[in-house]
Amino acid sequence: MNIIDIREKIANAHSVTVLSGAGISADSGVPTFRGAEGLWKNFRPEELASPDAFERDPKLVWEWYNWRRELLSTKKPNAAHGALVELEKILNNFWLITQNVDGLHRAAGSNNVTEIHGNIWKVRCTTCGSVTSNHDVPIEILPSCQRCQGLLRPHIVWFGESLTQEDLDASFRALRNCDILLIIGTSGMVYPAASFAPIAKEHGAFVIELNLDQTPNSDLVDVSVQGRAKDLVPLLLPAQ
Repeated sequence: MNIIDIREKIANAHSVTVLSGAGISADSGVPTFRGAEGLWKNFRPEELASPDAFERDPKLVWEWYNWRRELLSTKKPNAAHGALVELEKILNNFWLITQNVDGLHRAAGSNNVTEIHGNIWKVRCTTCGSVTSNHDVPIEILPSCQRCQGLLRPHIVWFGESLTQEDLDASFRALRNCDILLIIGTSGMVYPAASFAPIAKEHGAFVIELNLDQTPNSDLVDVSVQGRAKDLVPLLLPAQ
């Protein structure tokens, strides 16, 4: 099956769910924040993105997130983000699940989206729990809640934390009800995302993978196409 066949299959689908990962944002120049390129003052992300790290030194954690926000503030949605916005407009039933926290899907105009790992442009009060948007660059360190003056933290799912039940419910509902699951730019090997393709297939979905390289899931999906997201995803739109 080639990309034209996939386009026709999507056009005829009743419901499409998309799972996106770091590969779609890489085409916007977003670093992975893993490995050497993610080092900041000799800290690894795993050492900073945790409740324990925040409790121990919230100023250090916020300085790291401020650095990340400054990097991301220069990045723009690419053609893949834009194509998914168009698919949402065209299809009657469309839902996007993203593992990315950079907010680029929303910046591009996606509305039906679940950001399962959170959004770096949102903050959550550690006292009252309120979640608000904050695009300040640089952000005040340490930021406080306008409602109760409590300490704010990034609205991110950190290592050792569980995804919110609301986000899980929305994701599983989209996976169980879709005709097509389109996996873009992610190996899908980190839970709970690792369970998404099997769940969709179990409920009768046709699973398509678009990724720069083959992944451990490539043998499990129905179709796997290699290439850059910014090149492949626009080809899924109806021919003009």
